[in-house]
Amino acid sequence: MIIIKSENEIKIMKEAGRVTAGVLERIKSAIKPGITTIELDQIAEEEILKNNMAPAFKGYNGFPASICVSINEQVVHGIPSDRVICEGDIVSVDVGVRYEGYHGDAARTFAVSPVPDEAKRLIKVTEQSFYEGLKYCNTRYRLTDISHAIQEYVESNGFSVVKDFVGHGIGKSMHEDPQIPNYGRPGRGTRLASGMVFAIEPMVNMGTDEVSVLLDNWTVVTNDGKLSSHYENTVALTDGEPIILTTIE
Repeated sequence: MIIIKSENEIKIMKEAGRVTAGVLERIKSAIKPGITTIELDQIAEEEILKNNMAPAFKGYNGFPASICVSINEQVVHGIPSDRVICEGDIVSVDVGVRYEGYHGDAARTFAVSPVPDEAKRLIKVTEQSFYEGLKYCNTRYRLTDISHAIQEYVESNGFSVVKDFVGHGIGKSMHEDPQIPNYGRPGRGTRLASGMVFAIEPMVNMGTDEVSVLLDNWTVVTNDGKLSSHYENTVALTDGEPIILTTIE
């Protein structure tokens, strides 16, 4: 069942989203060759706590950290560690924040220059695919119209969308109905309605869409070892244009 949020609930989620986006900005400024992923996790947790909010990922289903940090061929759910970030890496960071019982969730992929032009293009296409899906976050459309728009844009640019992991509804729980695949035929699924809140998150691979989970039971990697990129925002649907909640504005 999709839970419709009130204006007040969306207002609370926008506060959680503002801090989520702020954490990603802090991380963007901190990422450089030589920093470890656990240091990024510490920066994120400090920023969340400073705003009197809670890191939503920490302890979630046993996850041990406040953010997910996934490097190069790692798709999502990378566990922060003493791994050192190097020149040429692309680093996907996923942040979740909890505030007054509600959640914000967003992700970005950062290039640690210099990186190849094709890696830069992968990151740009992933980000733009989110905005292609966002065009269909409107009460005129159905759920899979979002999915189809993301897939069509990604594949038209020569990349592949991950099918084993999807976006999701979000609110009092980090993961609520519905699941939001980044692929599929248009015109199917639930008719979209004002008050729905989604975490839309294309995960895009340079090569095959096939992925595997490592022995840590968290980190997802591409099966061919090629690069992967991730972009996510929490979005509230209205009677008009959708509102991106995970912004610092």
